[in-house]
Amino acid sequence: MKTYEYDGTPFSEPRSHPWSGSATDAGARYYDFTASPELIRTSLEDFLPFRHYPAVEDFYALLERVNHPKSPLESSDCAFNPPATNETRLVKAELECSGRLILLYRDLTLNTRRDRVSWLKTAFHQQLGHVDPKFRLGMIGTTLIPVRYLARPESEQAGEQLLLGFWAYGETLDATMQNLARLFRNLTQALRGVSARIVQGD
Repeated sequence: MKTYEYDGTPFSEPRSHPWSGSATDAGARYYDFTASPELIRTSLEDFLPFRHYPAVEDFYALLERVNHPKSPLESSDCAFNPPATNETRLVKAELECSGRLILLYRDLTLNTRRDRVSWLKTAFHQQLGHVDPKFRLGMIGTTLIPVRYLARPESEQAGEQLLLGFWAYGETLDATMQNLARLFRNLTQALRGVSARIVQGD
């Protein structure tokens, strides 16, 4: 499937990990799904109104996989923008939905190594490039964002995380959500491949 690298305004201000509050919602907070996986299905406000769609269950299953005790990765943040008028010229469709998933290594030290986080971004591009090549109504974009890891010594906090932006399109609400489900299944398959490569020491 199609993947892209973010080419907009650079992310200059580092996020904190763990984080609290956001530019749009001061009450937003970080949830550690590795410690409390049961919160995946109850704490993601953006997804709750659409939980009757299979796509949302696919996303919950993806989060459970990435935050599983045996996973070398975990999630830091996610968001969902529901289907609305498609304003992009890249895809001809009436509706578009979008969102993000932010990932990091479970071993915090690796997130402070630029080579390892850059490898993670490249690995997702490679894995996704082999998945569902005929799919044209969904895409994923990557960017590395600066992060301060508060659990590390102050002089060793600077690092990064991988932001996966996603977009799905369709002529109707149901069709858009079906394409979103397909996108999440593709991303899950790519995640399996990337995780296996990390465990094998790639």
